Amino acid sequence: MNFNISDSVVYIGVDDKTLDLFESQYIVPEGMAYNSYLIKDEKIAIMDSVDSRKTYEWLDNLTKALDGKTPDYIVVQHVEPDHSGSLAAVFEKYPDMKLVGNAKTFQMLGQFFDIDLGGRSVTVKDGGELSLGKHTLKFYTAPMVHWPEVMMTYDPTDKILFAADAFGKFGTLDAEDDEGWACEARRYYFNIVGKYGAQVQAVLKKLSGCEIKTICSLHGPVLNENISYYIDKYNTWSKYEPEDKGITIACASIHGNTAAAAQKFKEILEKKGAEKVTFFDLARDDMAEAIEDAFRYDRLVLMSASYDGGVFPPMLAFVNKLVSKGYKNRTIAIIENGSWAPSAARTIKPIIEQLKDIKLCENTVTIKSSLKDSDIPNLEKLADELVKG
Repeated sequence: MNFNISDSVVYIGVDDKTLDLFESQYIVPEGMAYNSYLIKDEKIAIMDSVDSRKTYEWLDNLTKALDGKTPDYIVVQHVEPDHSGSLAAVFEKYPDMKLVGNAKTFQMLGQFFDIDLGGRSVTVKDGGELSLGKHTLKFYTAPMVHWPEVMMTYDPTDKILFAADAFGKFGTLDAEDDEGWACEARRYYFNIVGKYGAQVQAVLKKLSGCEIKTICSLHGPVLNENISYYIDKYNTWSKYEPEDKGITIACASIHGNTAAAAQKFKEILEKKGAEKVTFFDLARDDMAEAIEDAFRYDRLVLMSASYDGGVFPPMLAFVNKLVSKGYKNRTIAIIENGSWAPSAARTIKPIIEQLKDIKLCENTVTIKSSLKDSDIPNLEKLADELVKG
């Protein structure tokens, strides 16, 4: 797929519609876009390659866009294999082309590829520049967004930010996003970049003086309207601030009794005026989407069966994921179920105590095997604490 982003910049990326799991862990029902760009000037620069799954298709796109010319540079903003996977092939095809990266780029490239860079490397620093003619590329290092070698590139001529993985999303370029960019971009951000909020804040500050009219990410669509919307979302997400008021119920149920109680609790919350209540069965639903909603809303209910003197494994995986992604600035409630020795709550609490700036609800509800009328007052009391807060 080729199309013009500006008079000088051409999209040469590819869609992958057969990928089942991105990074072997995230479901991608709408596939994945591997984005790459070509800047045509006195000197010609390729902006990143693509996953090796799509090397030949990408090289075809590149050849068509070059229209008989030869590239002078390939800029490597991110070494992760879904972007560097075709580097060896393009490096071999164009023996006079030079590779542009920072010191960490070249260190990490050697770990993935056996490429002889003798005389064919250009090392740039934070704030460094590379002139192509009318276009002068300015480089901004973005360490740990979300790998240590990442950098972004700003083209002040066309006011384009080549943003590496930032502002990316799941889905191909032509994916039908009924809920718009934010839904799959949010799921992508919190599950992949989410741990590195401080680093995202740092690069946003670096870029604050740049007038940006177009964002070219390595995944997802080219963004060229209402740029402040996307930057504001990233600012909110990277500060770990709730995006909306609402309650996410994350439920781990073995035989369905805990799930039935969770659905009842959802009804109680909605009757008491909760702004929004979302529900996830952690054993069956996409856990990455549950993580997304846990970060989107300001309150979270952890509702789990006890298991082997601890907590049911899907819940254990979920709360550990919250810890690994730096979950904070939220309110958490716990509801446990146990038939003879309820143990879910006492297993969960030490884990979430690792989180910063978390308010744990005073009321912890314990259910024995299945929900009974006698349990309803305790659920009502916890619902009041969550709703009236």
